[in-house]
Amino acid sequence: LIVTSATYRQSSEASPKYLNKDPENRLLFHGPRKRLSPYAIRDAALFTSGLLVEKIGGPSVKPYMPPRIWKSISNATYKQDKGEKLYRRSMYTYWRRTVPPPTMMTLNAAAREVCIVRTDQTTTPLQALTMMNNVTFVESARLLAERVIKAKELTPSQRIARAFRMVTSREPGPDELKRLLADFRFYLADFRKRPDAAKQLLSVGQKKADPKLTVIQLASYALVTNTILNLDEAIMQD
Repeated sequence: LIVTSATYRQSSEASPKYLNKDPENRLLFHGPRKRLSPYAIRDAALFTSGLLVEKIGGPSVKPYMPPRIWKSISNATYKQDKGEKLYRRSMYTYWRRTVPPPTMMTLNAAAREVCIVRTDQTTTPLQALTMMNNVTFVESARLLAERVIKAKELTPSQRIARAFRMVTSREPGPDELKRLLADFRFYLADFRKRPDAAKQLLSVGQKKADPKLTVIQLASYALVTNTILNLDEAIMQD
């Protein structure tokens, strides 16, 4: 009954009237605003890209991590999985407590050294860099770009709006769409001058880019979808 109550489901947006009456929100005039868990952030990116494997059960998997990450504490070598194992839900990720997954730890996952009931939440530049450059998120952006290019929409505006809607569950505002479209045109012009950079971007991750799609166009859309996946609305719970 708690999760279906009006109090639990209300927005985090607070009116000036209630802020003056109850600045600490002790009377629960509005909901809390917090970042999604690191597991939910990764799974959401994989889901919108179409990469997420929704199979239930089975052994732990070893997704993308630096190959020498275990060398700091032992002679063991981290052997990354291949195929669909890379895209399973985060709850199935192999967890070594002495060297936990760095992406999860950067986004404030519990280290699992002791039992805790609540994790700390921080906001750091490293988290933004991880979201923009981590293999999982860049690959997800690539595949999301492929999805919108292959959709029925024909214009760049329609494709960008579709990607925005898939990630945030709402239509982009005129200013938002204008900015993203300007970014797309900038990337398009830049990659025409640097085609090797476009190929390098599309080589991130195990999943191969669709050879039927134009490299420069796909790379340009991929940077736009990467931006959308990094929006506040994509990783915050309001």
